Amino acid sequence: MGIFSFLFGTGASSVKKALQQGAIIIDVRTPRENDNGRIPESINIPLERIAASEQRIKGMDRPVIFCCTDGSRSKKARDLMAARGMKNVYAGGNWMKLLELVKSL
Repeated sequence: MGIFSFLFGTGASSVKKALQQGAIIIDVRTPRENDNGRIPESINIPLERIAASEQRIKGMDRPVIFCCTDGSRSKKARDLMAARGMKNVYAGGNWMKLLELVKSL
């Protein structure tokens, strides 16, 4: 098992590839959580605002990686946007692990 698979599960290679393609990172934690640490250049859109931000997210016209604290909200955000027809959306899981991956590229 490679380090990326260990950190991110089986979708790690997809997340890495999306980052290499210039993906946007959307942190779906609350603003308070985001204030306590974040990935530089990430966008904070709390999970409960993802549906209302659908057109904005789709308009980014780049792969999108969602992150949060433990991965559960990022999966919900990914599933919501995929169900609404968006391609190239990924659950990046824990924001600190995703930050390490970003730094390693």
